[in-house]
Amino acid sequence: MLGFLKEPVVVTAKINVNLVALTVMGLISRLWGLCYPRAVVFDEVYYGQFVSLYMKRIFFVDDSGPPFGHMLLALGGYLGGFDGNFLWNRIGAEYSMNVPVWSLRLLPALAGALCVPLAYQILAELHFSHCAALGAALLILLENSLITQSRFMLLESILIFFILLAVLSYLKFYNLQKHSAFSGSWWFWLLLTGVACSCAVGVKYMGLFTYMLLLAIAGLHFWHMIGDQNLSNVSLVCHFLARGLALIIIPMGMYLSFFYVHLTLLYRSGPHDQIMTSAFQASLEGGLARITQGQPLEVAYGSQITLRNVLGKPMQCWLHSHTNTYPIRYENGRGSSHQQQVTCYPFKDVNNWWIVKDPGMQQLVVSNPPRPVRHGHIVQLVHGITTRYLNTHDVAAPLSPHSQEVSCYIDYNISMPAQNLWRVEIVNRESDTDVWKTILSEVRFIHVNTSAVLKLSGASLPEWGYRQLEVVGEKLSKGFHQSMVWNVEEHRYGKSQEQKEREVELHSPTQMDISKNLSFMAKFTELQWKILTLKNEDTEHKYSSSALDWITMDTNIAYWLHPTSGAQIHLLGNVAIWASANAAALVYLCLSLWYLLRRRRKIYDIPEDAWQLWVSAGAICGGGWAVNYLPFFLMEKTLFLYHYLPALTFQILLIPVVLQHLSDHLCRSVLLKSMFSALIVAWFSSVYFVYCTFSPVSYGQPALSLTELKALRWKDTWNILIRKQ
Repeated sequence: MLGFLKEPVVVTAKINVNLVALTVMGLISRLWGLCYPRAVVFDEVYYGQFVSLYMKRIFFVDDSGPPFGHMLLALGGYLGGFDGNFLWNRIGAEYSMNVPVWSLRLLPALAGALCVPLAYQILAELHFSHCAALGAALLILLENSLITQSRFMLLESILIFFILLAVLSYLKFYNLQKHSAFSGSWWFWLLLTGVACSCAVGVKYMGLFTYMLLLAIAGLHFWHMIGDQNLSNVSLVCHFLARGLALIIIPMGMYLSFFYVHLTLLYRSGPHDQIMTSAFQASLEGGLARITQGQPLEVAYGSQITLRNVLGKPMQCWLHSHTNTYPIRYENGRGSSHQQQVTCYPFKDVNNWWIVKDPGMQQLVVSNPPRPVRHGHIVQLVHGITTRYLNTHDVAAPLSPHSQEVSCYIDYNISMPAQNLWRVEIVNRESDTDVWKTILSEVRFIHVNTSAVLKLSGASLPEWGYRQLEVVGEKLSKGFHQSMVWNVEEHRYGKSQEQKEREVELHSPTQMDISKNLSFMAKFTELQWKILTLKNEDTEHKYSSSALDWITMDTNIAYWLHPTSGAQIHLLGNVAIWASANAAALVYLCLSLWYLLRRRRKIYDIPEDAWQLWVSAGAICGGGWAVNYLPFFLMEKTLFLYHYLPALTFQILLIPVVLQHLSDHLCRSVLLKSMFSALIVAWFSSVYFVYCTFSPVSYGQPALSLTELKALRWKDTWNILIRKQ
């Protein structure tokens, strides 16, 4: 039984020394001196704020994209023991001792380092030579812009890592297709493709471009499979379902999981949640939740409520009134009703409270049991402090003469009767018998007499209106808009019929015991919509650029400047690599057109397998460049040079593809091959020379003299910082 012990247990392993060496070099190039500078570098001032909010569990919204990349940066802070206490207020601010700089920058640096071996493997999986694959990896290794971007708390290197991982995983899966379909390895690489794609999209929406490219390639490959008579219908269905599961269902599930973790971690109220709906705010700990938690759910006759406009633009505000009246005549000579002003006020105030009254009864308290208000019911809204009724009539609004004035009615006995009946229309109702609910229901108020809708116009009233926002009655024919929709934010059941007692009640906090929690999908839908639609004011940045500037690298970005010496960090590319990448793309395009024209004439210059290799490499490398670059011409946003880095990475991969093709198929004699090899050696030497020349401004050290800094300004458009003596 124990005979197997007579022989030693031997484990053999194949180690790709090239791959190991490239990984080590990548780690050294990205991790060396990672803590330098110990100061805020460019967009670290932006992402650092979100890391601090994660550490403190405070909710935020970032309109730049999904939360997965932010969570990875926060993971670095968590592993380093960061407590979130640092004021990210300016570039160049020195980090305090509680900030784990190395830990915060570690994950982007690791991602940037691993892009080097990934580039090697992608070219190998495309069936190019190991020499070409090695060249691709070395070009990624020596690209100064990729080095700079990966050494700080930024997201581009993480995005590029997941993009390249997705491409590599799909290529490995595809190469296993013919001889190992549905094997363990086949499933692993297919599933990893979907996971990597979802991670790329979860870091930045730019990852969606590569994801769509891979879906298109996968669809084309499956289309070719349909024509394979050796595959049965059942087998084709299984292949289709496997791809649908791995490339669509799993990425969608993972994308949702990013938001689930994000919302689970950020459960506390903060400054960003004010742009969310009242229901969302009430689901967060503190803030509005502290005020509204446990309010009555169903609005009843006699309820005391505040009404928040759903639009939230130009700012969040609540339906409001006060004792002041509209001026008898406006500045332009047009007359008003001189009724009590009704506005939308952007602050919490006792004058925001209204009482929901049954038109057929005089009481302003909730009966026992309460009589809930339902969709379609007619109500009167009584201002809590002044006890005047919300009213609109055929008088032009102060700033919107095409709309009706909204007021609280004052009886001047001048043949202008009260018109204060409003029909409640629940916009997000499930049935026509739905009850009007606190926070959850979004309602419109339709004026019974004129069919006008209570609406926030958004215009600021003059001094006589205290610069508050105008509220008008808008005709239904104008269509639907969120400015017409309101929701109850604060709510209590009124108990005091006497005015003085009621005023005391309105000044007191709400106290009930019913909670209102949003489901995850409701919160996800709202947050996703805010991310996609929320736009910061686009301001021209000193280092912003156009997409045309990127190809020739006519722009740069100054990331950091030492406060006393000439040490500085710039996002600058390796000029030799960028020029070579552009040349390779142009050569590939011209050769492809030439081959296509010749093949149309039944002239085949290269073997069919070489042609297929040429096309597949172009689809991955050239297609990756196109989908990650061309969409920026359609975007209305402030653009920076780092937006080009994913496209540049694919373009760099195209360089060894073109070089090997030229060597194999155009250099037909031994002499030509030798000369071509010598040119490649000279070219690569120039790449290394440029890398060494610009490494001081890629790493920020050593500090350069004034003369050395001026010598680095190879283009007049580069903004190399020269300190005044």
